[in-house]
Amino acid sequence: MQKTNQRRSGSGVDTAALKSLKVKTGICKRVMKELHSYEQVVDKEFAKTQNVKNSQACSFDIKRQEHVLQESYMMVPNCQKRLETALTTLEKAVVGERPSSPSSCYSFSSKSTAKLSSEILPVPNT
Repeated sequence: MQKTNQRRSGSGVDTAALKSLKVKTGICKRVMKELHSYEQVVDKEFAKTQNVKNSQACSFDIKRQEHVLQESYMMVPNCQKRLETALTTLEKAVVGERPSSPSSCYSFSSKSTAKLSSEILPVPNT
């Protein structure tokens, strides 16, 4: 008899689907942390750049610090795009794997999806 990856737990929920939801939720959480980290780096580098400009440093130091700040700025949209992709993937998995009886993983993934969506997706001006 062949083993399959689609075992069912006692609640009738596919364990492979639960594992997939946990992984996708973890990816969203990790990328969200990265985004917050990059935003903090941008704030820190902006303050550094202002400090270098105010201290009348040589033009080379100012240009170098502005270059560092520019690189930091470029990471934020990149990370936002990765987060939107991960969130879309998670939303599709949550909708596609809706169990007959709600499990804690499904509830957590649904709440995480809603929370992340409200944090990263722009609110339309109406």
